[in-house]
Amino acid sequence: METFEVIKEDRLLDCSDMLCPMPIVNTTKAMKELQPGQILKMISTDAGSPPDIEAWSRQTGNELLLSTMEGGKFIFFLKKS
Repeated sequence: METFEVIKEDRLLDCSDMLCPMPIVNTTKAMKELQPGQILKMISTDAGSPPDIEAWSRQTGNELLLSTMEGGKFIFFLKKS
């Protein structure tokens, strides 16, 4: 049985029902308000979000800790660099 580390977010950003590029735009804004090391949990229903968030993470240097799907929603945990 696998055990998953529970990630505790410092801020929750729900981008459900938003289409590209709004989840990324809002994620960028939210991350600017966090302190280094803090974690943002972002929820999206946009199917383009997983590749968008991966690319955004590489470009910004913010760490993508986890990318998963639950109940038709994409869930991302991002750590501010």
